[in-house]
Amino acid sequence: MYWREHDATGYSSNFHKSPVLGCTGVSMTQPDITRISSNTTHSTVPSGISSLGSLPTHHRTEGEILSSPNLKAFSFNELKNATKNFRIAVAIKNLKPDDFQGRKDWLTEVNNLGQLSHPNLVLLIGYCTEGENLLLVHEFMPRGSLEGHLFRRGPQALTWEIRMKVAVGAAKGLTFLHEAKSQVIYRDFRSAKILLDADYNAKLSYIGLANAGPTRDYDTHVATVFMGVHGYAAPEYIATGELTAKSDVYSFGVVLLELISGRHAMDYSNNGVRCSLVDWAKPHLGNKRKLFSIMDTKLGGQYPQKGAYTVATLALLCLNPEAKVRPKMSEVLVTLEKRC
Repeated sequence: MYWREHDATGYSSNFHKSPVLGCTGVSMTQPDITRISSNTTHSTVPSGISSLGSLPTHHRTEGEILSSPNLKAFSFNELKNATKNFRIAVAIKNLKPDDFQGRKDWLTEVNNLGQLSHPNLVLLIGYCTEGENLLLVHEFMPRGSLEGHLFRRGPQALTWEIRMKVAVGAAKGLTFLHEAKSQVIYRDFRSAKILLDADYNAKLSYIGLANAGPTRDYDTHVATVFMGVHGYAAPEYIATGELTAKSDVYSFGVVLLELISGRHAMDYSNNGVRCSLVDWAKPHLGNKRKLFSIMDTKLGGQYPQKGAYTVATLALLCLNPEAKVRPKMSEVLVTLEKRC
């Protein structure tokens, strides 16, 4: 069976699932793995190190896919055969027809993920540009998104330990992008974009909206059109379109609040009135006693008070309205790894 997910990039994702699960990433029998990855090598690199060189600093037109030994160009029939008519578990993102923005985002994702490799980025296996098909083939992440675990009703809530594991993994992914040879700003970071493998390792996905960072020493930001999601997006990005790595830090702070409280970044449950999680939670973050009142009740009180306060304080730093005052993602990562 398969399901489709639409996201802000303007194209949809088809996740093809089969009973052949049980391993992390793409779930296939060995012959199928061989067929789908022939002439393709995938490297695993330490956090903070780019496996290849620079990223493109502008959107490229169709047909200008950067050469990369990490990627394989598939024909539609090759994909169909290797996945047994799409019955093997693999994530395939399918571009909506006649979608100009979607085409730009598709190309951005191919060129970004084709040039960078990291354990906390979803692996892009290949792509297909045959005929009207514009497809991306990703590794399959069997536990779905962080958003799904936090907000959909289920038999078991994520433990505090798993939540912190996810936070650290996501922080590693963002730190890697920010410190790549050519900086990458994620631009649309949120819990729906954090996917989990079988062991709850977090990987960042869907980076079609990602932007190259400033390319000249005297540039402080990238001027762009706002394409994020309200509730997660930094105030300066919404107001002016000025995008920096610190914009991602703000969004990461919102996700930390979601992990702490179990609440959506933007809540419409009060008779359709929009309520920002940041506005609601901020008054409680710097006070240990008040913090208890916003902790996710699904945790059942099973969390270290000191660790929770550390995360709350860190979130408050990330959510500073002044972008320059926010910590770097590398600093956020150090705090999470040492104290949580």
